[in-house]
Amino acid sequence: MTQTLDIAVIGATGTVGETLVQILEERDFPVGTLHLLASSESAGSSVLYRNKNVRVREVDEFDFSKVKLVFFAAGPAITLSYAARAHAAGCSLIDLSGALPADQAPQVVPEANPEVLAGLKAPFQVSSPSPSATSLAVVLAPLLDLIDLQYVNVTANLAVSAQGREAVTELARQTAELLNMRPLEPTFFDRQMAFNLLAQVGTPDAQGHTLLEKRLVRELRQVLAKPLLKISATCVQAPVFFGDSLSVTLQSTSAVDLAKVNAALEDAPGIELVEAGDYPTAVGDAVGQDVVYVGRVRSGVDDPAELNLWLTSDNVRKGAALNAVQVAELLIKDLL
Repeated sequence: MTQTLDIAVIGATGTVGETLVQILEERDFPVGTLHLLASSESAGSSVLYRNKNVRVREVDEFDFSKVKLVFFAAGPAITLSYAARAHAAGCSLIDLSGALPADQAPQVVPEANPEVLAGLKAPFQVSSPSPSATSLAVVLAPLLDLIDLQYVNVTANLAVSAQGREAVTELARQTAELLNMRPLEPTFFDRQMAFNLLAQVGTPDAQGHTLLEKRLVRELRQVLAKPLLKISATCVQAPVFFGDSLSVTLQSTSAVDLAKVNAALEDAPGIELVEAGDYPTAVGDAVGQDVVYVGRVRSGVDDPAELNLWLTSDNVRKGAALNAVQVAELLIKDLL
């Protein structure tokens, strides 16, 4: 492809933003000029791209008419502050924060619902789901023709990198302090994170559900086009730097054919099926990889209509940055 596209990445100094820039280079995305943007606190630093250090500038001063596409890889507040400005300048955007409503920016996972993009016109507004919703959608999409899916129960054991670089630093510090027999004083987390599991990620609402859990449910329904699907989600903070691991139970109305399920998972894009008797882990398999690993495929102990799965994937790479770039790859033919 000889044509190129001027693009911007907001949140370029964060874990997802840096990985997104790396993936743009790895996949030879047709970037003309790359604009890296962040808050005033991070402006002035630089990120390596194509063997050059690209200076990060302040997003508040940026003229969005200079680019055709922008990735919003910062938090919801940043998206809500600048998305309308970017759209008004004729700039298409892909948001990773979950801030925009589905009627403005539909949730897209290329392995699950690429057809959603067909009805859009530039300038586009598209959302890339949360990493846990993305990995679930990748795995559930090829099973929908095999299972009359009634109910999904997921326990998502989330890496601390989901909360940014500060959370990664905090886990490393806590681990070092405990291993060196020093007293522990939590700062980012409200209690010990190292060698521990925290039963919630974020503050629960009056019904006991966190924003991340509700986002997972909402986004999975949107991507699978099943607005009435019953989903129960529990997000657990795990003492892992990178890589989410999900325990998933699916309920069908009839007995599940495991041979057909395994065959569908084996053939589906974006999935690596681990053979029976083995299982994948975040650290040993998923981190740095571009697929969702699936293992422990089995029926219920006493219910043949129940299907249990174990999923693990790189939350920053596969679940966030790569999905956003794959969406962009499907869109750019209408932008160039």
